[in-house]
Amino acid sequence: MKHNIHYEVKFLDYWHLSSGISAGSKLDSSVVKDSDQLPYIPGKTVKGLVREAAEMLDENDFVRVCFGDEGNQSGVLFFSNATLREETKAQIVQHKLQDNLYDEIASTQIDDNGIAVDNSLREIEVVVPLTMQGTVRDVPEAYVPYIHKSLKMVKRMGLNRNRGLGRCEISIKEQK
Repeated sequence: MKHNIHYEVKFLDYWHLSSGISAGSKLDSSVVKDSDQLPYIPGKTVKGLVREAAEMLDENDFVRVCFGDEGNQSGVLFFSNATLREETKAQIVQHKLQDNLYDEIASTQIDDNGIAVDNSLREIEVVVPLTMQGTVRDVPEAYVPYIHKSLKMVKRMGLNRNRGLGRCEISIKEQK
């Protein structure tokens, strides 16, 4: 029997999942957004972080079956994009509040003498702390506890994880 696991990602700080697009001279990197200009977490990002956590568990065939085997075999899991709740999305779009979800952070490289390196100023778009929802589909029953544990092991995501951005908590909401 296969299960679907619904989870929430609660961000505790600003976060940045890059779209790979700059905003001209204003921003060096903007965040990934849907057609309504709302942030989301790509399923492939969650899958990669959960796989990394799963590899630490080293439970028999768990990683190979669920996530695949380095180009030889596909995994059985499907990770949806994690998004805001539907009611929240509707309110934000209806009242045109999208701009309130984002901020900008500037940083510069400092040399060994404590002086800013020329032309190193970078500005990135970040998202305010939000709670996003996603689903892991087609989880084999035997591996449900391992997916739960792997999801909960993810503590940061996105750009500058080691510099304070993207701290998060993942909780399991429902399993069907």
